[in-house]
Amino acid sequence: MDSTLFIVQLINGLQYGLLLFLIASGLTLVFGVMGILNLAHGSMFMVGAYLAWYFVQQTGSFAFSAVISAVIALLIGFLVERTLIRQLYRRNHLDQVLLTIGMIFVFNALQGLLWGNDPLGVDVPQALSASIPLAGIIEYPVYRIFVAVFCVVVAGVMYYVISKTRLGMLIRAGESNREMVECLGIDISRLYTIVFAIGVMLSAVAGVVAAPISSIVPGMGEHILITCFVVVVIGGMGSIKGAFIGALMVGLVDTFASVLVPELSSMMIYIFMAFILLLKPQGLFSS
Repeated sequence: MDSTLFIVQLINGLQYGLLLFLIASGLTLVFGVMGILNLAHGSMFMVGAYLAWYFVQQTGSFAFSAVISAVIALLIGFLVERTLIRQLYRRNHLDQVLLTIGMIFVFNALQGLLWGNDPLGVDVPQALSASIPLAGIIEYPVYRIFVAVFCVVVAGVMYYVISKTRLGMLIRAGESNREMVECLGIDISRLYTIVFAIGVMLSAVAGVVAAPISSIVPGMGEHILITCFVVVVIGGMGSIKGAFIGALMVGLVDTFASVLVPELSSMMIYIFMAFILLLKPQGLFSS
């Protein structure tokens, strides 16, 4: 592998890893704070992508589509938590798995009814459609750089909110000892609703920003969900820091494997996960 190809694959791997973090952070946040194993999390990635396509078709504005899609996802998260997820808090993980698998079928059926089963695509926004020279002879799309920067900004905001704000303090307290939080007079049900809705929104926003660089197809949420579970397991269940480091690792491993060992690329992230778990059975940064 020459230096130019290495640089391109390194940037691609980091950008893919950061996008994985945007999805996995919501997954691990919900599990860490609420103890809910949400297998329908990937469906919200799919919903975000389809909403982006729909609103771009209606308005022609990707920025507006991104904002309205995020708001709709937040409302969906609020409604799902209030009507369905709330019934699971005192139940075991098997009940959570059964309900959230059922939600996957519901979201997939609704997607087919609303948008059909043909592959769709969203054009890259005109303002971000240029490319910049990279390593002298290769041009790299500005939009992919924008996606990476956007994910870093989101990661920074999450770190600030969780580490420096009252909401973050409540989230950390709820993760450590939810009974004590209730005894202190905090409305834990409201906190759970906020956390779940934010987790859903993060997954949907990832679908929105990924729409211009990947095909929008039925069932796309299930594939990304499996990869995100690998990220969460490597990083440690419930750890946002672990999700960030794990996502970058998985992104790099998957990207370089597709070039160096294409015949084994589909299994390399699982081999890597097994290696990490041999060294750290609870993940790198288990909560």
